[in-house]
Order: sequence, then structure tokens, then C-alpha cells
Amino acid sequence: MRTRLLPLLDALDGRRTVVIGDIAADEFLYGRVARVSREAPVLILEYDTTQIVPGGAGNAANNVAALGGRARLFGCVGRDTQGDRLVEALTAAGVDAAGVARVKGHVTPTKTRVLAGGIHSAKQQVVRIDRKGEATAARVVHDAWGRRLDAALRTCDAVLISDYGAGVVTPTLVRHVKSTLRARKGRRVPVLVDSRYDLGRYSGLTASTPNESEVEAMLGVRIDDDRKALERAGRDLLERTRMEAVLITRGSRGMALFEPDRPTVHVPIFGSDEIADVTGAGDTVIAAVTQALAGGASFADAAHLATVAGGLVVMKRGTATVSRDELRAAIDADDDRHA
Repeated sequence: MRTRLLPLLDALDGRRTVVIGDIAADEFLYGRVARVSREAPVLILEYDTTQIVPGGAGNAANNVAALGGRARLFGCVGRDTQGDRLVEALTAAGVDAAGVARVKGHVTPTKTRVLAGGIHSAKQQVVRIDRKGEATAARVVHDAWGRRLDAALRTCDAVLISDYGAGVVTPTLVRHVKSTLRARKGRRVPVLVDSRYDLGRYSGLTASTPNESEVEAMLGVRIDDDRKALERAGRDLLERTRMEAVLITRGSRGMALFEPDRPTVHVPIFGSDEIADVTGAGDTVIAAVTQALAGGASFADAAHLATVAGGLVVMKRGTATVSRDELRAAIDADDDRHA
């Protein structure tokens, strides 16, 4: 692993990635359990602090930046407090947020997770509250970007499309991205998509990174531990979407990489299967794969790098990122253990 992946880490530095998609606010409200309420059989929490971090495409862009890439994010947020704090957080993380439109009347989607615990114990999620308004018309968002997206596409090394179903990403937009990139001369630019609810809308891209449950929902199948069912599903997905590769993430079962006319590569999980938090792990995986491909990696090496990144991020609580230094240390340590 050290011989194959460590040189790849150096190739990630400075790769320019355009991230397009649905941006959300992941809000974490922390408190301490005080007592049970007399009004109802519920816990009373003593408020401690609130943290707001970018979710969705914002988290993908943060992960690109953490890996040493130069992320330019295109999406939209509302003219509200959550939108203000998201733009501030993105800029502080090194993401170019000039393409984040502030749309009047748009409500920034916010997922509030209430976490509670004792003074000396880890905080556990008690409840999640989702807040969102009506989806803003995609055309309004695209018009607000003006010519900034086309300018970014003319100089980027990769494109990452993050479709969480909020309406920013459309097949028409993706076709525009493809045609703009085709007009460029020189090295072909990889375009990857992560679609939460409707991967079937997109075809002919470089790769997709669905999780197993998304594949099951799209194809109407059940996979679990059935390798034959997994193989059929992966090959079916390749044929339907006409992708160059499909990387199915399977939680504790690892990942499975499918390419046309190549044997399936089964990538085991990295590290422990004692997971702390899977929030945003899919964003970390697609960011790692995108940056690796931008750096010239094969699909197989990109998948192996992504499983290391995914294995590290699920050991962190909340919406998190993984840095190149963390990846380097983990790869070195793993090779030493297996020497």
C-alpha cells in the first residue's frame, strides 16, 4: 500500500476541482443530561454549545480542500444565518465559495442533531430535526452563477457533482458540464457524481460512488452478503449508466469497484469496524476518488485511497474531513503492522 498510495498523495496537491451540488448546514447542538422532565418522560439537557459545518456538496468541497486540492464550490444558500455561517466556514477551510449563490427567499437546508451525554462520557445523538423550505428553481441558481461556472470548468482538473435531491443538479446542467469540458483541448477531465436518490438520471460520466442501499433502491434488488447479487447489481449499474467505473460502498463490508471488461475489485474496510459516526462519509469517499483521478491514479488505486479516507473519517464524530497528513500516517502505520 505504501509503495502505491504514498506517491499518489503528493499528486493530490493543488489539483483544481469544481464541486457542484446541494449545500446544507449540519448543525450540532451539544448538551449535558440534567434529569428527566416532570412534564413528560423526556430528558432535560443543559445546553453547552452549537456547531454549524457545511454538509452535502459543502462537505465534499471541504474534503477536497483538506486533501490539498483547490476546491471551487457552486451551489446556493439562503440569505439567512445558516447561509452566512456556511459561507464563513467554507472560506475558512480554504474553499473558493464565490460560486455559492445567496438566493432571496431560499431557506438553507439545515439538519440539527442534538447530542447529549455526561461530563465524562461521549455525546450520543438524541434526535435530529430537519428544516427546509421549498426547493428553489434550478434556473434561478444557475443564472445567479453567471459565467463563473464556465470559467472554472475551463481550468479545472476534475468535476465532482453532489446531488442530494434539492434541485440544484439537473441532467441539463450535467450535459452542459460535459459539453463545456469536451470543448477543451488536452487531458480529459474526470467527472464524478454522487446522487442520493436518482443516479439513473446521469449517464456517460467517469464514475459514480453509490452506497449499497442506493443501488438496491434503484435496481429493486437485495444484496447483503450475496456476492453473486452484488456482481449482478454492479454490472447492471455499469450498463445502465454507461459509466467508466462504479464504486459501490458497502459499510463494514468495504467497497466493490466495477469497470467494463475487468474483474471486480473487492476493497476491504480500512481500520476498525467500530464506527463512531458515518455522517458525511460518502462525501469523503467521492472527494478522495475525485482527487486521486485528477492526479492520474487508476480506478483501483483511487478506490484503495478512498477506503483509507473513509475508514478514518467514520472514526470522527460529526461531519468531518481527512487530511493528506492523516492519510500518510495511516498508510505508513498500516504497512508497518503488516510488515
